[in-house]
Amino acid sequence: MKTELEIARECKLERIEKIAEKIGLPSDDLENYGKYIAKVPLKLIDAEKVPKSNLILVTAISPTKAGIGKTTVSIGLSMAMNRLGKKSVLALREPSLGPCFGMKGGATGGGYSQVLPMDKINLHFTGDFHAITSAHNMIAALLDNYIYQHREEGFALKEVLWKRVLDVNDRNLRCITTGIGPKTNGIVAESGFDITPASEIMAILCLAKDEDDLRQRIENILLGVTLDNKPFKVRDLGVGGAITVLLRDALSPNIVQTIEGTAAFIHGGPFANIAHGCNSILATKMAMTFGDYVVTEAGFGADLGAEKFLDIKCRKAGIQPKLTVMVATIMGLKMHGGMQVGDLDNGNIDNIKAGLENLDKHINNMRNMGQSVIVTLNRFSNDKEEEIVIVRQHCKECGVGFAMNEGYMKGGEGCMELAQLAIDTISNNPSGDIKFTYSETDSIKDKIISVAKNVYGASNVVFKKSAMKALERIDEWGLGNYPVCIAKTQYSLSDDAKRHGVPKDFTFTIRDLVINTGAEMIVAVAGDIMRMPGLPKHPQAERIDIENGLLVGLE
Repeated sequence: MKTELEIARECKLERIEKIAEKIGLPSDDLENYGKYIAKVPLKLIDAEKVPKSNLILVTAISPTKAGIGKTTVSIGLSMAMNRLGKKSVLALREPSLGPCFGMKGGATGGGYSQVLPMDKINLHFTGDFHAITSAHNMIAALLDNYIYQHREEGFALKEVLWKRVLDVNDRNLRCITTGIGPKTNGIVAESGFDITPASEIMAILCLAKDEDDLRQRIENILLGVTLDNKPFKVRDLGVGGAITVLLRDALSPNIVQTIEGTAAFIHGGPFANIAHGCNSILATKMAMTFGDYVVTEAGFGADLGAEKFLDIKCRKAGIQPKLTVMVATIMGLKMHGGMQVGDLDNGNIDNIKAGLENLDKHINNMRNMGQSVIVTLNRFSNDKEEEIVIVRQHCKECGVGFAMNEGYMKGGEGCMELAQLAIDTISNNPSGDIKFTYSETDSIKDKIISVAKNVYGASNVVFKKSAMKALERIDEWGLGNYPVCIAKTQYSLSDDAKRHGVPKDFTFTIRDLVINTGAEMIVAVAGDIMRMPGLPKHPQAERIDIENGLLVGLE
């Protein structure tokens, strides 16, 4: 099979104005970034049309190093729906340079289920990530300057909580010291970097309702704690307007196209293992304005992305999906069933049967949250028919709709079974009202415990000293009504990346809490998860190059 880049280069793209016109979006309103990319003004969102659209959430079993392919499935499903005569639109996240040049590679789908132009989307796109990075670090610089300039007046912060960010996997920046050297270099302080997708600015952009809401959230960002234990926020710096200016263009969703000419709104890119893992509310509502069926995805497994999609994004946006699609792969099931990495026999039937426990856990979690669920097996070329039959039969016995998909190899044509099943399920058995994992009135501690026990399956939850101190501060400042966003490994339901399948009788450890008063959520850091990832021994960057004027390796 051809490489993804080869497939992408052979595709004849339509001008973005024609893609917009296909869905009834006025092309005169577009702000073009070349021929095939544009930003769409927020004024086009129609609040009356949004609830009439059929929103479909694509999630998955716990991912493995073998990959799952949610984005590929999402793209193929939307294209297949259009082939069936439905008006379908995509709403996806933007890729981060961190995984693109690190372990994962590109994040625009794969094979014949891609969003295009994939090289531009995977790289700098419309500059949204750069705007978020600049806005975040501008706040850091302005805060340091404020402390420096007002120190002789007796101003100081007992704690500085605002780190810097960079959209690069760089473990050396996790812990740094600033202000070293002469006094003119500033005040010496310990700090560090997170990756841009973990930035509170990223979360704010993805949760903001409009420009006024964006400004208000920026003003409310917590930067540190004063000597008398009061919160010090962006509004205290007096720079909320300046930061909003930096983000003004980035707030508008981006429109591109799939390999088959389906419209796709791509906007925002928080990771689900360290942030809330969903594209922007604005992009989703824009897609729901112009699409009768809107396919979106949430990062990693259902325990992370899907839970946060429902408990945070849907709660905040007032939207809810009509259907949840659970993606699984034969190799992923084998690994959850005990197959070892490097197994020359690629596992066996018993591994698949054992791995189905992970699938069942995610299905039950979604059902417990009021969701109608169907399963799709993302087919790889080495999957055997007898292996597929086991999964299909299991789903039948569990009363769960099942469909194969070959979106990677065949595009929309390979997802026709899945598309028809999705349409029929929405018609006959749509999801009911969301049953949230916790109530807004629950304490932050109880919210975390509820997710850990009811979604992950933990038998016990332990809060470290730093987390307990943060809980006291949250109670003191009256922030207990916020939802919780748990940062943990994506590879396990537990906080231990090596525990595949469905771990039993485990303790879930909360190491620290990050108070996001702008994004209006509490980030609970579990286990040894890092908000600044590192690079593997052989990063994808070693394979990215330009050959004969053409980009290679970004896949």
